[in-house]
Amino acid sequence: MAAVVGIFVGQSWSGIPWFEAGADPGAIAPFSFGSLLGTQLLLMGWVESKRWVDFFNPESQSVEWATPWSRTAENFANATGDQGYPGGKFFDPLSFAGNIKDGVYIPDVEKLERLKVAEIKHARIAMLAMLIFYFEAGQGKTPLGALGF
Repeated sequence: MAAVVGIFVGQSWSGIPWFEAGADPGAIAPFSFGSLLGTQLLLMGWVESKRWVDFFNPESQSVEWATPWSRTAENFANATGDQGYPGGKFFDPLSFAGNIKDGVYIPDVEKLERLKVAEIKHARIAMLAMLIFYFEAGQGKTPLGALGF
């Protein structure tokens, strides 16, 4: 979903089509591809492994040793009730799907269900937008060019 917005913002800011941005000799990358890939594999691997373990051993990832930097395991507790679905105040710091009272995260089940459906809908729209962007790129067009900008 962020990529769709990034394509518009990136092209508006630089004037370079998204499908040519990496080939531009003037492009500045703050890090190498290898460091980006390594960081991605390390961080996402850790998060996804915790989610995977939570499927087979519910509540096992909300213990102190599984979250060493957190003083309380409740920050990562699965407040949603769905195994493998993140929850708790760490994953909802702005309290979109619940409230924090006296330091305890209290989920709002109705709100959470609405937000889950909205996330799926937005992701599907973003996938369709990317598919259209790919077809346009095959014709040498950009999303902003197709809109007349």
